[in-house]
Amino acid sequence: MAVPIPNLTTLSTATVKPTVIFTTPPNYAARLSGLLTLKGHNPLWCPTITTSPTPQSLFPHISPPSLSLFSAVAFPSRASITSFSLAATSLPKPLLPSQGPTFILAALGKDSELIDTPFISQICSNSQRIKIIVPPIATPNSLALSLGEGYGRKVLCPVPKVVGLNEPPVVPDFLQDLKSGGWLPVRVDAYETRWLGPDCVKRVMDKWQEEKKEDQVYAIVFTSSGEVEGLLKSLKEFGWDWEMVRRRLPRLVVAAHGPVTAAGAERLGVDVDVVSSDFGSFQGVVDALDVHLKALAEEI
Repeated sequence: MAVPIPNLTTLSTATVKPTVIFTTPPNYAARLSGLLTLKGHNPLWCPTITTSPTPQSLFPHISPPSLSLFSAVAFPSRASITSFSLAATSLPKPLLPSQGPTFILAALGKDSELIDTPFISQICSNSQRIKIIVPPIATPNSLALSLGEGYGRKVLCPVPKVVGLNEPPVVPDFLQDLKSGGWLPVRVDAYETRWLGPDCVKRVMDKWQEEKKEDQVYAIVFTSSGEVEGLLKSLKEFGWDWEMVRRRLPRLVVAAHGPVTAAGAERLGVDVDVVSSDFGSFQGVVDALDVHLKALAEEI
């Protein structure tokens, strides 16, 4: 049965504290919520997906001496680093001998902060053997390009297994980019990304049905295309679609964390108003959204 949607059309950011929905999985929620709060927004967490590490899937690839067959590990997400670290704690260490060719660890933006001294020490006792690469642009394509020419070397790619949703093209494109660069990527499903089910939008549904004009929803932030698909799939269970949301909430601002997320949202039929140009961390999308909301306030 379709749920009636109230006609919430009058929004004014000049007089109220903006409510900003964000749909990140739990491992990112506290960080993004804190950034939104610092900007004076009212964060409303409505996760549509969750991520769970599956470190056991990495055991055959990183147990000594298996990791020595690789020349690099490319981490496309924070969750992939976490899963690798969990796997390493259960294995004999270090995973690599102290002597050998340079071994590359590549990660994106703030995710690279997890590759610290304790993390590296699990891999190799000789830190001089480890080379850390963080591309200036935090996208999977840039991650692949930053590794340079592969010359047929193997690169370990801990990526997500998507459950309950369609796998977006991000990971297949990433693996293809590595192949195009002469690398031999080895995909390992190091963690699961799962849809949280239809009830995950209940907090949003409740919010959008409130009659209080002084506390209406102003924006929604997506940090991955999986979050977008999870939201749309859940809305469908209640008889909603994105066109209905846009008709009833014409001033709702949709913000995307970087161009990859924005492209994924557009592919799913969700038009994006704000795309962060600095997407090495969530600070970029929060800053871009704040500028956009303040500009709207000045127009009203």
